[in-house]
Amino acid sequence: MLYSSPSLFASVFNLGSHMTSYVFITGGVVSSLGKGITSACLGAILEARGLSISMIKLDPYINVDPGTMSPFQHGEVFVTHDGTETDLDLGHYERFVRTAKGGRHSNYTTGRIYESVIAKERRGDYLGATVQVIPHITDEIKEGVKKGAGDADICLVEIGGTVGDIESLPFLEAIRQMGIELGHDRVVYVHLTLVPFISTSSEIKTKPTQHSVKELRSIGIQPDILVCRSEDPLPLEQRRKIALFTNVQEKAVISAYDADDLYKIPAMMHEQGLDSIVAKQLGLDLPEADLSEWDEIVDAKQHPEAEVNIAMVGKYMGLKDSYISLVEALNHGGIHTRTKVNIHYVESRNIEEDGVACLKGMDGIVVPGGFGDRGIEGKIETVRFARENGIPYLGICLGMQVAVIEAARNLAGLEGAMSTEFDKQTPHPVVALITEWQTETGDLEQRDEASEMGGTMRLGAQQVSLAEGSLAATSYGATSIEERHRHRYEVNNNYREVLEQAGLCFSGLSVDDLVEMVEIPGHPWFLASQFHPEFTSNPRDGHPLFTGFVAATRKHHEGSLPKVAQA
Repeated sequence: MLYSSPSLFASVFNLGSHMTSYVFITGGVVSSLGKGITSACLGAILEARGLSISMIKLDPYINVDPGTMSPFQHGEVFVTHDGTETDLDLGHYERFVRTAKGGRHSNYTTGRIYESVIAKERRGDYLGATVQVIPHITDEIKEGVKKGAGDADICLVEIGGTVGDIESLPFLEAIRQMGIELGHDRVVYVHLTLVPFISTSSEIKTKPTQHSVKELRSIGIQPDILVCRSEDPLPLEQRRKIALFTNVQEKAVISAYDADDLYKIPAMMHEQGLDSIVAKQLGLDLPEADLSEWDEIVDAKQHPEAEVNIAMVGKYMGLKDSYISLVEALNHGGIHTRTKVNIHYVESRNIEEDGVACLKGMDGIVVPGGFGDRGIEGKIETVRFARENGIPYLGICLGMQVAVIEAARNLAGLEGAMSTEFDKQTPHPVVALITEWQTETGDLEQRDEASEMGGTMRLGAQQVSLAEGSLAATSYGATSIEERHRHRYEVNNNYREVLEQAGLCFSGLSVDDLVEMVEIPGHPWFLASQFHPEFTSNPRDGHPLFTGFVAATRKHHEGSLPKVAQA
């Protein structure tokens, strides 16, 4: 007998609680194969079949969280609604799955697990026992996974790293134990591998996948599904060979070939029956997947009605993953205006060395967030170029702060104006370290120069009030919004009056009167935010700021924006 959801299954057998099922996604052969995208796409298809989905990322590194890691090391730090600094894969989860809203139980690292276990040992929670990897570390992992699952129908759990790495062994052991404890009808193991094509011999090689599965089976996990990454669709002969040597059903060998559009992948996997295999193993009788929204997204990207060029001026351009949410948000703006968005990545240091010539001909300019003084003068000069030439400008976090610095110097005449993050001796600290602020819950957070770096920023979603009639309020279609933050420094309120008199409008304020948005009324489209709107953008719903910005760049390209009113 089949049941429409695990919760119904529980009620029929009077189990008394919601029974979440789990899908564990591991990776083999090499890293960066796309476990996060695979997990997110599977979540999207299952959600399209009527299930509620939660998603978790388990990361083997020793850092407690990625908050202090360089973007060059680990890419973007994604911030959840509750202010947790997480792996960038959680951004993929939220963009693809509406019900997968991450939080503090959605991302666990080795460092966080060990920190919790050691704290318990110091308190005496283990009653004098010898604390070991098994069972104490693995129990902590399992407890975290169950917290992260919540009351969702299915929880997808991605294990970072590659099978065979020593760091990931405790996580793999924990999910092996969960398979035994919960039973095969509540757990599915998905393994992502690489099937390379050797061009010199014109052969597709399945041996790496065979060895990866052998490694996984040696620690007690038999994968139910293999997702095989390759350049081109995997031929039937290779799928049969992989199935034979890995003890996996042939239909459960999924070909994840390179796609020219990220948002085509849910349909690609659905066509091969990935979601049906999962549903069958978990005993779920589900309606057919409705992927019409994803079809519309793909159609909008493939059939744009206009094309714009946007310069993104930052300091981490060597690794595009550093700004992955922002890049996707700009593309979402393109989807919702049927505009092809061409992003030109510009190192801010190059602006300092070579000037702003590379910005000429751009239809819009974005300055994203960042930390440290490298390239800061290039960003300030970028703002000046956008302001004086009437080019649509969108500043994010540091991109707002440099807009304030530029206005202070060149509109208000405050020579040497700067942020104390970059110059503690500046005569005009128009941006400075704030020592206390109010959180969304009303609690008072405090910090100073001696505070630890990790987890001490202003983080998470907070209310923002927008000035009636401002570009900000018009863009959002509201005067009260909620957006996510990640920063240490704020606009110095002591300079607000002089900056307003010089022509800068503070159109967004927090509940405790901190500057959240600035704009220049005489400019065709100039808007900057202290918060990170890219964290809440997704392809299906878009985001009003990015939709408005791309629409403005399109008008600029067409020559239909009003000219700048002041220089």
